[in-house]
Amino acid sequence: MLDARARLLLKALVERYIADGQPVGSRTLSKASGLELSPATIRNVMSDLEELGLIVSPHTSAGRIPTARGYRLFVDTMLTLQGDPLSAAGHINAPTLAPDQPQKVISNAAHMLSSLSHFVGVVIAPRRTSVFRHIEFLRLSEKRFLVIIVSPDGDVQNRVIFTEADHTQSQLVEAANFLNSHYAGMAIEEVRERLQHEVEALRGEIAALMQVAVQVSSEVIESRDEVVVSGERNLLAVSDFSSDMGNLRKLFDLFEQKAQLIRLLDVSSRAEGVRIYIGGESQVIPYHELSVVTAPYEVDGQVVGTLGVIGPMRMPYERMIQIVDITSRLVSSALSYSK
Repeated sequence: MLDARARLLLKALVERYIADGQPVGSRTLSKASGLELSPATIRNVMSDLEELGLIVSPHTSAGRIPTARGYRLFVDTMLTLQGDPLSAAGHINAPTLAPDQPQKVISNAAHMLSSLSHFVGVVIAPRRTSVFRHIEFLRLSEKRFLVIIVSPDGDVQNRVIFTEADHTQSQLVEAANFLNSHYAGMAIEEVRERLQHEVEALRGEIAALMQVAVQVSSEVIESRDEVVVSGERNLLAVSDFSSDMGNLRKLFDLFEQKAQLIRLLDVSSRAEGVRIYIGGESQVIPYHELSVVTAPYEVDGQVVGTLGVIGPMRMPYERMIQIVDITSRLVSSALSYSK
């Protein structure tokens, strides 16, 4: 689509704009590119790039800035990672991720991403196992009960359930004993499937109670996706956002609700290596001012979560790629070691 001269000028323009945040004029671009071209020639090339939707001219300036499409072309075809990626991490070292404390690994990783990038660090915690070790029922009032689920790693989750029929505490104990003796150690999905075929062997009211409990247990486990966010306040110092309080409020709402972040990071976990979403092109986070750099992390070779950096489109992509890549590898190492 572009000849070598146009590509070089676009690359120089994007790099210059990322560096200082000011629209780039033809004279500045001539110096930045190192090409011996007349201002008129450069203006003609810039006009062509503008027609292609790769750059745009703000109303208040004669210079040009990259569009999301221009950033995408730059990232896909012009970005070169140089040197040892570990050098980008600087003071990062594995012990700071406390491999003996998995939850602390996640929170430290989010903080690491934000402090190194000066933007927002996000980490989706590993999905919880769907296997239960122990289950109990506690009668709270008529037709209202508390189900207590203990996972193999000792994590305890509680949920209030309502049933059509009332049950005595002795009936609840009977149901819990049956589940624990026959199904402990199985995945909730397998328990649900087996119960459908074995309910005839149980009294109807107990079978109904257990089916409700298994459904609730499944919902509890499936809702355990957790996103750790760090560095939201860094966006207050980003000139691209600080001039528009309406946009800032929308961004802080995004980090507060987290549902969109979970969907974005879940999509990213199905891809290999570092992924870059520019200007809302993820379709999940429709904010055209944002870019997101993500990478999955693993435990013993299996992808269990995703992490990344969220910032303005005008971010130093080379450094962000290195930071995200290194952090994903450190998290993978720490979590695998913790097992």
